[in-house]
Amino acid sequence: MINIIEEVKDAGSIGISGHVRPDGDCVGSCLGLYLYLKNVYPEKKIDIYLEHPGHSFAGIPALDDVKTTAPVGKVYDIFILLDTVPNRLGDFEELFNSAKKTINIDHHVSNKDGSGDVNYIVPGASSTGELIYNLTEKQFMDRDIATLLYMAVAHDTGVFRFSNTTADTMRCAADLIGYGFDFSDLLDKTFFEKTYLQNKVQGHVVIDSKLYFDGKLIVGVATGEFMNKYGATTDDFDGVVNQLLLTQGVLSAVFIYEKKPGVLKFSMRSKTDDVNVSSVSVSMGGGGHVRAAGFDYNGDLTEGMNKVIELIGKQINV
Repeated sequence: MINIIEEVKDAGSIGISGHVRPDGDCVGSCLGLYLYLKNVYPEKKIDIYLEHPGHSFAGIPALDDVKTTAPVGKVYDIFILLDTVPNRLGDFEELFNSAKKTINIDHHVSNKDGSGDVNYIVPGASSTGELIYNLTEKQFMDRDIATLLYMAVAHDTGVFRFSNTTADTMRCAADLIGYGFDFSDLLDKTFFEKTYLQNKVQGHVVIDSKLYFDGKLIVGVATGEFMNKYGATTDDFDGVVNQLLLTQGVLSAVFIYEKKPGVLKFSMRSKTDDVNVSSVSVSMGGGGHVRAAGFDYNGDLTEGMNKVIELIGKQINV
């Protein structure tokens, strides 16, 4: 474990960022660390950069402080990368590359060696939010930070249902709840609630999905034509792959959608460590966890889909 207060004490300027299409763990851990360091070092210049978080995160603490565009030529004394590797920073990668010192905090097995000058990587951890919690000193914690870190942990554990939930995770969550925020309302708004369009799109993806290997693999697809038909954007697909995985008898789920013309996004989930979707993702140029991973694919839909089905099938049929 690192001492984050000591690591940044000599820095006049600090940047913080996470991966493209930030999820609950990424948003919560980045904002949580941002507010924590501002409490510790109110005199320092601290900036947080993220692609604009989805509408479900409206109203969470410090969201208005997020910068969504990268300044040209800015060089930070320290840049902290959370929940990912540099090449998934999007427009903010150059801020990481140009920083005088870099710190990487992550829990993805595909980033087990770390990507910074200083690394705190724990592949077995439930979430990056739990790792940030481990780094905090209680005198600098407050309700807003606890809210954000709880959201991070809850989202990446599927609200404490996934196998990455440990006794330490639950102790972390219990301590954070003690700060007095409305955790039920927080999870309703950021995790469970969907727009009418999201529910409609999800329903049609499930209806058109296909089963393979005696019902052990399910694959859903949303082409550009599908998205145009329903007026859907990539923000409307949150939770679709998890819904597919809930199908009885299914061990693994794949959801594919057109991220932009010529670029497909593959999201994969599994119910068992015997189906390691991270290994599939890494072989296709992506990363992730054993049970949750994804990658971008430049190429033909059928070709990419068949390759992934083949790779997962080899694990299912062992």
